[in-house]
Amino acid sequence: MTNATIALAELAEKGADVDVLRQMVQFATQRLMEMEVDTLCGAGYDEKNPAERINSRNGYRDRSWETRAGTVELRVPKLRQGSYYPAFLEPRRTAEKALAAVIQEAYVHGVSTRSVDDLVKAMGMSGVSKSQVSRLCAELDERVGAFLTRPIEGDWPYLWIDATYVKAREAGSIQSVAVIVAVAVNTEGQRQVIGMKTGPSEAETFWTDFLRSLMRRGLRGVKLVISDAHEGLKAAAAKVLKAPWQRCRVHFMRNALAYANKTQRRMVSAAIATVFAQESAQDAHQQWRVIADQFRASLPKLAKMMDSAEHEVLSYMAFPRAHWLQIHSTNPLERLNAEIKRRTNVVGIFPNDASITRLVGAMLPEQSDEWSLNRRYMQLEGLQSLSDTVPTRVSAIQR
Repeated sequence: MTNATIALAELAEKGADVDVLRQMVQFATQRLMEMEVDTLCGAGYDEKNPAERINSRNGYRDRSWETRAGTVELRVPKLRQGSYYPAFLEPRRTAEKALAAVIQEAYVHGVSTRSVDDLVKAMGMSGVSKSQVSRLCAELDERVGAFLTRPIEGDWPYLWIDATYVKAREAGSIQSVAVIVAVAVNTEGQRQVIGMKTGPSEAETFWTDFLRSLMRRGLRGVKLVISDAHEGLKAAAAKVLKAPWQRCRVHFMRNALAYANKTQRRMVSAAIATVFAQESAQDAHQQWRVIADQFRASLPKLAKMMDSAEHEVLSYMAFPRAHWLQIHSTNPLERLNAEIKRRTNVVGIFPNDASITRLVGAMLPEQSDEWSLNRRYMQLEGLQSLSDTVPTRVSAIQR
């Protein structure tokens, strides 16, 4: 078994990815069948081409396909003359080869940097051409692009932005690339993924371009930006969104503990935690300065860090208390970032930025849909005071 085959088999067996894999398998396999039937008919679906047409479609029949990713429901095209039955629906061994090929086509160059032709041949799918793979990728890119460029409507008081890093080839060398994902809550209390981009996370110009692209799509009403300590983002948020910045409290605590040795860390953690336990912003700021002063003699670097970070870490306390739990850190993005990391780890090294966007971007609509089906992420009442416009549901109630 080749390395490519092993990598694809391992990808198919990853339980955490099974739902997305099943959807990708269904989408890509359906397109493969449509392409094969187009070839058998000598014309595309509903295409008027009597000179070259040699057959016609005659509806569909439903077929369940058992794969390692679970049961995939397919609609197999029927022909008016003769019959059509895709080869991958035959014995299980052939089906598993097809499954691996479909996964590869969905991820494109994601699993390996080898050429598409070599991977298709390794999976025993000689009937799938490079041009067909390109067409499948173009369709997937179109769907991802439509999601990432859709209009953003309404006010979005809270905006979380976080980065995870992947490896990609650039100018002949392997570089670390930041995958930036933006999530926001609107005045209806609903959470959505509103943007994604790849690039150098430290550069202010990158963050400025990203935030401006969100503004062009309609982002407005941002009252607080929550992220890790990216100086470029901090400057861009003030310039583009004119909104205050909340430094992720969880990441700050990790940074703070780095200034203490192993025996001191529990004490440092407990002392700083007393700040976050305060009932008001005024009490929290007062306690912060008390704790910083306690560390000046024994941990001067930590005390200096706390002096510079006070207002950044406690920004969230100027907002409704009902929202403090969600807005003090980037935790609302952690689970999504963990999923992104699991799937990108399978790839290892991406061939280019486009392949990163294709893989990560395919996950984001699914996550937004899942969030939209859940109950409200934040209390509606607490958001009213932050909104530039009155929420639709509240207006209807008042009328």
